[in-house]
Amino acid sequence: MKSIVFMGTPGFAVPILKSLVENAEYDVKYVVTQPDRPFGRKRKLKPSPVKETALELDIPVLQPDKISGSPEMDKIVELSPDFIITAAFGQFLPVKLLNAANIAAVNVHGSLLPKYRGGAPVQYSIMNGDEKTGVSIMYMVKKMDAGDVLAQKAIKIEPDDDTASMFEKLSLVGRDLLLETLPKIENDSVKPINQDENKVVFSPNITREQELLDFSKTAFEIDCKVRALRPDPVAYTTMLGKRTKILKTKPLATNTEMKPGMVVNKTKHALEIATGNSDVIAILELQPSGKPKQSITDYLNGVGKNIKVGDMVIDNAE
Repeated sequence: MKSIVFMGTPGFAVPILKSLVENAEYDVKYVVTQPDRPFGRKRKLKPSPVKETALELDIPVLQPDKISGSPEMDKIVELSPDFIITAAFGQFLPVKLLNAANIAAVNVHGSLLPKYRGGAPVQYSIMNGDEKTGVSIMYMVKKMDAGDVLAQKAIKIEPDDDTASMFEKLSLVGRDLLLETLPKIENDSVKPINQDENKVVFSPNITREQELLDFSKTAFEIDCKVRALRPDPVAYTTMLGKRTKILKTKPLATNTEMKPGMVVNKTKHALEIATGNSDVIAILELQPSGKPKQSITDYLNGVGKNIKVGDMVIDNAE
């Protein structure tokens, strides 16, 4: 059995961890994940999905605030595992730690590298309207997501996919691709491919400024951002003077001469808003400040009951 130290944090990493534990060829010695974080209104500490899974599987868990120079890192270096495997861990690994792996330190990354290096590859692939994304298995090096690629697999982004659904799909792709690739690394039958630095695209973590919707953009661009930021942190706009999260939208195959932000059509079950390029988008689900999530039908029966066709309801439409 090959010894493994697995490092990951969100749900994306869980199927990958489980597959390694269930495989008779591997022995997961430690799971390393981010420290428990405050969650909800009561700010109660919540473990990461990877920690919850590791505890269920009875695997020792390490949670350093910072892995570099920590006692937890010393444990891993002393162990000198055959593989160090990361999947959305969330911290840089020092070279000393990478070199502790007897066979290799590899990462399961949710993009088709060199496109979308960084912490939010899935979000950017949806936000930019890409037709496909995928998973890359790569050697880890000191530079972020810059190691040689060992394997890749692409999958289609469907029109209704959001970050949650793509993470679920990509985690399964990454699980299978990793299990296919590890034996090839062991027997030296995989050919590493250098990343073309001229084709590098970065995907830094989403900022608060990026959460704001610009209704002067096309309906397609707005819908892409809504899906990219769902389920978290969620896109928003200022609607009827209140900060309002926009949870679900649908670009429509109609055009309008109205200005972006104006109501093009309203029925009991529909609110259609003008956007840039003479496009129209339907808002399907939203959450006004201080209110619960609600369908557009519930919204129009409540806060939005006095909205009329021709009203400018989006205050930050340019």
